[in-house]
Amino acid sequence: MPNDVVVVGAGPVGLLLAAELRLAGVSVTVIERAAERSPHSKALTLHPRTLEVLAMRGLADRFVREGTPLPTGHYAGLPARLDFSVLDTRFPYTLVLPQLRTEQLLEERLRALGGEIRWEHRALAVRQDEGGAEVDVDGPDGRHTLRAGWVVGCDGAGSTVRTASGIGFPGTPATTTGFLGDVVLDEPPNVPSVTNEHGGILIVPLGDGHHRIAGSGRESATRPASESFTLDELRAAVRAIAGTDFGMRAPRWLSRFGNAARQAAHYREGRVLLAGDAAHMHMPMGGQGLNVGLQDAFNLGWKLAAQCRGSAPAGLLDSYHAERYPVGAALLENTQAQTAMGAVYTEDTRALRAVFSDILATHPAVNRQLAGQISALDVAYPAPAGAAPLAGLRAPDVGLEGAAAPSLYPLLGDGRFVLLDLGGEGAAAEVMALAERAAGGADGVRVVTARRATGHRGWEDLRTVLVRPDGHIAWTAAAIPSTPALSTR
Repeated sequence: MPNDVVVVGAGPVGLLLAAELRLAGVSVTVIERAAERSPHSKALTLHPRTLEVLAMRGLADRFVREGTPLPTGHYAGLPARLDFSVLDTRFPYTLVLPQLRTEQLLEERLRALGGEIRWEHRALAVRQDEGGAEVDVDGPDGRHTLRAGWVVGCDGAGSTVRTASGIGFPGTPATTTGFLGDVVLDEPPNVPSVTNEHGGILIVPLGDGHHRIAGSGRESATRPASESFTLDELRAAVRAIAGTDFGMRAPRWLSRFGNAARQAAHYREGRVLLAGDAAHMHMPMGGQGLNVGLQDAFNLGWKLAAQCRGSAPAGLLDSYHAERYPVGAALLENTQAQTAMGAVYTEDTRALRAVFSDILATHPAVNRQLAGQISALDVAYPAPAGAAPLAGLRAPDVGLEGAAAPSLYPLLGDGRFVLLDLGGEGAAAEVMALAERAAGGADGVRVVTARRATGHRGWEDLRTVLVRPDGHIAWTAAAIPSTPALSTR
């Protein structure tokens, strides 16, 4: 069989997934219908958990060097900002980095690992049988069929893979529409947002002379997302909201977007899986879509690689849906809540925004909770009965005294499980056997001896911790689940 996996879609999600598969030695081909990468960046931000994910593979520094860190985020564009600086992470900020550059850096990673992208290759149909799956492709040299063990749809909200596989996409249609424009501003504002009874806008400098203006207004909200958007409309909408158009000119991208909210009924159908926008679509509130998609890929990559190698414990691949579907559902819920406050302009909404903004400004615990949600640092996977309290939680980049590396994340660079022996006495044979069972063999586990973990509450007294390739805690020696192969199920 020429391919273990065919990934449909060369956006950020497909690129990271393919790189994770190649890291594990899995053969993968990425096909992309476009002839080249789009110069327009739908997303502009990488949130803290995404930066942690990149750090686990030694990639974060190159992204951080090129981006602009902001210690705050927003919820529904409210005046009171979310404070990311208080979050328990090495990256307590949102990194402003256009999606185009994110994709270019991820493509460099994939190519360094021997991955292949086939541009101008459009998926037409997907079929599967007990032995594998097939993708009918229309490419520069005509139509042909790719056969693989598995197919993953990372091909966006209009996913051909999802539709061809008969996976439902239930949800709600668009009821309001927003706009965006990348323009030059001769008189840029000194505040990042303006909201009033006429609508709301967010303004972000792109670092190359252009600004991104995104928002919605009373009149523009009723226009269908499929309708073209002009500079005159953007200028009129911004003037109505801000009283000025900030001297906008030289548009390079103008677009509309809607608040349709849909989620795939299941993320796996036999030998076909979905990730990113193919699995969930929503209003782009809080800049979460790209980030959640990348985290989908990071969860799926090591599991699908284990399945391809024949080392996956029973049910491991099914845990992808079990773990990520609730995250997607929470994403839709919080973006819908933000849309209700941030893209609908009535007197009642104005009052709601004022009250909620005051709560964010005066109640640090509420601010911290929503910052954890937007940043995805609060994502925890279901732990099995009897597991330790930390099981299923994200592992922070704990300091390690006396270890080969100063902290945890550099130890995850090769995509294996990490067994931390924090007592410095060597892992017991029983513990080693269970770790190897979870990892599909001794080669799948890196054993690291340290005197103790530092810098994070709850880790001081731990003696043995098994960390999954995606940086979530499988178990601690004090409470090993009866089926540790499934890690958090």
